Amino acid sequence: MAEYSLEQGSALILGCSAIGAGIAMIAGMGPGIGQGFAAGKGAEGVSRQPAASGDIMRTMLLGAAVAETTGIYSLFIAIMLVFANPLVSRYLSIFGK
Repeated sequence: MAEYSLEQGSALILGCSAIGAGIAMIAGMGPGIGQGFAAGKGAEGVSRQPAASGDIMRTMLLGAAVAETTGIYSLFIAIMLVFANPLVSRYLSIFGK
């Protein structure tokens, strides 16, 4: 089995963290697509029933707010992986001795 240095292990963790952050930001595209779809269907519903516009808009905005939390969580995870990476310090505490 090959021996790896601490620098190589840290570089591997940082590289995988960057890939994970990129994947997390891909997950941020879903809320944008969902909110666009919801806004379009909300506008369509208001055009069909103008009397129910208050209920339609309230439901649409609540759904958009819930969908936006997914994007915010993925942004938080990506920032945490890139800037405050807890895995490198854990790796160094285990194998750095």
